Amino acid sequence: MFQKVLIAEDFDIINSGLKTALEEMKVSEISHVSYCDEALLKLKKGALEGKPYDLLISDLSFLEDHTQQEITSGDALIEKVRHVFPKLKIIVFSVEDKPFRIQNLHKNLKINAYVWKNRNGQKELKKAIQHVFSEGDFYISEDLKEAIHPKKAIEITAYDILLIEYLSKGLLQEDISKKLKEKEISPSSTSAIEKRLKFLKEHFNANNPAHLVAIAKDFGLI
Repeated sequence: MFQKVLIAEDFDIINSGLKTALEEMKVSEISHVSYCDEALLKLKKGALEGKPYDLLISDLSFLEDHTQQEITSGDALIEKVRHVFPKLKIIVFSVEDKPFRIQNLHKNLKINAYVWKNRNGQKELKKAIQHVFSEGDFYISEDLKEAIHPKKAIEITAYDILLIEYLSKGLLQEDISKKLKEKEISPSSTSAIEKRLKFLKEHFNANNPAHLVAIAKDFGLI
């Protein structure tokens, strides 16, 4: 079983439950942090001291308070951790159930498990920890398996990201069309751009173009 585990979770009551679950699994060293910046520092400190962590368990959402942080979300934390510690085992424990967010964590950030934080979350987490320790494949809560089903997954292309970047700069669809034509990128018609942006808004559950841009920034797409 894992011997040194770091929990990144800002709610004390949930942190307490996670510690209890890990203690029941005979994990000998359990650390907890409430901020993402602190989590990355602890992981680096452990590695420098020759006592690296075996597992990171992280939430995705962290409430803002008076303490200024460079890393403000679990997604951003995991991206930085993956860059520094590519082989570290990572389990996400979150209430988030949006398919794209889960797909991004699974496909691009290579997390080892995704556990839905619901009434059965603690039991699921123990299953996930055991699975990640003994098996090589990805673990996800039963209720969320559809989120990574091939039929649910869509490929976010460089074209999509470019469209959203232009939106973030305040360009209208007609202006975007001109930019794409200048760069000889297809499709460049306003109707094609409108159709793709409509699809992206629906996929990300965005209310309007500004909301789509905000969501894309949250996911680190732009």
